[in-house]
Amino acid sequence: MKRLCLILFYSLLYSQDLRPKPMSGEQIIDHFGYSLSYNEEHEQASWVFYELTEKEVSGLVKRKDQFRKNPNVRTGSASLSDYKGSGYDRGHLAPAADMRWSSTAMSESFFMSNMSPQVPSFNRGIWKKLEAKVRKWALDNESIYVVTGGVLRGSLNKIGDNGVSVPKFYYKVILDNKEPDIKGIGFVIPNEKGNKLLYEYSISIDEVEKITGIDFFYLLPDLIEHKIEKELDINKWHF
Repeated sequence: MKRLCLILFYSLLYSQDLRPKPMSGEQIIDHFGYSLSYNEEHEQASWVFYELTEKEVSGLVKRKDQFRKNPNVRTGSASLSDYKGSGYDRGHLAPAADMRWSSTAMSESFFMSNMSPQVPSFNRGIWKKLEAKVRKWALDNESIYVVTGGVLRGSLNKIGDNGVSVPKFYYKVILDNKEPDIKGIGFVIPNEKGNKLLYEYSISIDEVEKITGIDFFYLLPDLIEHKIEKELDINKWHF
């Protein structure tokens, strides 16, 4: 009976919309390759969500910088001018390199709603390493789900006429929901040059939820949600 219940749970898991719980007052926008929840106060996404598959990682679409405002944001998104002269990179949340499977997905990854102000040594250093590791995990596990963004809490500096907040930390959570080894892992990394090994930034998804205030996989059956969000076994992830 217990085995049957688990099978039923797993079948529900595969059919669920695994996006995070909607944030009060925010607009959810679905793009071709990812979804986001736009936070007008901070002029960026509270979260960006997408599935990354083994096949998608092997895509051949070349990067073509097309930074631009997102016309789908009802309140108006951040603009290129907000970042000009700020000293911060326009840091992708859903990486362009994860969207190489489609020219549309690649193009839409350059909407300013998918950007957040990142210290250059962070964006091009530890964050880039984590993004590459996520792609490797997609290959290892056939497919994974990714949620990522800046931690939009506390007193934050702002840049540009639109007042784009500069997060002090960035997070990423990853879910592998393939049997037999369903697992999850989280990261919270300071927006500065990283001086530690990647695995040293790893924490449980429960801990990321406490830091961000976001309920990530709330539509999973409780048994599975509690297991993957509470437990962290870095030996299950190939660093």
